[in-house]
Amino acid sequence: MKLYLDVCCLNRPFDDQAQTRIHIESESIIAILSYIQNNKWDLILSDIIEYEVSNLLDINKREKVKIIFELCGQKLKLNSEVEKRAHQLQIKGVDILDSLHLAVAEFGKVDFFLTTDDKLLKKLKNISINVKVLNPVNFLMEVINK
Repeated sequence: MKLYLDVCCLNRPFDDQAQTRIHIESESIIAILSYIQNNKWDLILSDIIEYEVSNLLDINKREKVKIIFELCGQKLKLNSEVEKRAHQLQIKGVDILDSLHLAVAEFGKVDFFLTTDDKLLKKLKNISINVKVLNPVNFLMEVINK
């Protein structure tokens, strides 16, 4: 199973854990990363993820997230087809970086795109995309129940 974790997900374990929701999402992501580390699932990265992480202002967080890159099974590259699809998503109201992440995930035939971004999840309910998008907690619940 191919998983694409957006930068919100990759950051989550390094966010302030005082809020219950952040803590639960962090634990879910850590569990997902454990499955990836044990070769049960594949972590898919992209040029867009590397770009976004390289621009994180918190240097400590940036370096910790980069360690997760070592679990990567495949790295997807930006290309004209991805850019064209991203533009279509932008016309429907998806912001630039999110549209690039989604387009590259579709292009790479990713099974699940995981995000903790509620605004993005809500927006995508009305947009047809070729990858299943879930919060990591909901993803684990869905996969575990199968």
